[in-house]
Amino acid sequence: MPTYAFTTMRHLSPEQRGMLVKSVTAIHQVEAKAPRYFVQVIFYTIEPGSMYIGGEAASEDHIWVRADIRAGRTREQKAAILHRIIRETVKILGVATESVWVYISDIPAAGVAEFGNVLPQPGGEAEWLASLPSALREKLLAAS
Repeated sequence: MPTYAFTTMRHLSPEQRGMLVKSVTAIHQVEAKAPRYFVQVIFYTIEPGSMYIGGEAASEDHIWVRADIRAGRTREQKAAILHRIIRETVKILGVATESVWVYISDIPAAGVAEFGNVLPQPGGEAEWLASLPSALREKLLAAS
């Protein structure tokens, strides 16, 4: 958790995807104060004419980003995440600011299980990590 899903009608190159993954991972780590090993990024490419805004086909430059994150982040943290994702996506993909739409949805930590365990509340990551089997703990720490 968090899961950031990018939906586009454009083909994104492996380099663009890699830059977006690095960007979103860093943004979430800094702004949400969460370990890097929690951040997941998924890309969906859909065919042109598959997205509509106000009953009209959306421009192929539109990028939608859906962020499912653990509840408990402040309004300021969410605003920073939103603004940074927009800025960095615009820079990486060369689209207009108004073409990047970002949605953050809060999910209670008690409603998410990853790595075979229910996730902790924000701020409880160290205790949660310490409770994991040593092999899993080492794997997650190596990814950070």
